[in-house]
Amino acid sequence: MQTENSDTCDVPVQRSKAEAMLESFLWNSRFVVLVAVVASLLTAFAVFYLTMVDVFYTIAHLTHYHELDDAGRAMLKAQTVAHVVGSVDGFLLGAIMLIFSLGLYELFISKIDDTSGSCSSKILIINSLDDLKDKLAKVILMILIVMFFEQAIFLKPTAPLELLYYSLAIMLVALALYLSHKAYSH
Repeated sequence: MQTENSDTCDVPVQRSKAEAMLESFLWNSRFVVLVAVVASLLTAFAVFYLTMVDVFYTIAHLTHYHELDDAGRAMLKAQTVAHVVGSVDGFLLGAIMLIFSLGLYELFISKIDDTSGSCSSKILIINSLDDLKDKLAKVILMILIVMFFEQAIFLKPTAPLELLYYSLAIMLVALALYLSHKAYSH
């Protein structure tokens, strides 16, 4: 004996033409995300380009390193380390924009077929909005650490209290790395 409910579940529900058009419009409205995907991808390329140019000029400035006196070499070395750290920062920012672009595409438009059989890093595989946020948070934390390191290179503590603050800042960075590792290992 079949119940009335089981019969109605098997029968497709008739939709009005207006409802079908509205649902089609709503579903296709997700393609507006393509604007953000393309803009993020172009921004990633732009940041990679800017950083590559900075790296080229940083290396070009080192061609006269051997001709400098000790004080000049020390200054150029400190500036070069700061530029290299800044370059790492730039590449990380480009990576954030790339991850963001690919993540938005996979979440709203379609899965990227080339990632399914790839042995590449799993960082570019995004399954949910939380997954995208987690991956972006990791890279942003790395950018903040790199920016701290870039500024810390030129700090010269002159008083014991400044040295204490410097040590505390380094300890907080280490704590942030530890906590992020613990959070993402679960």
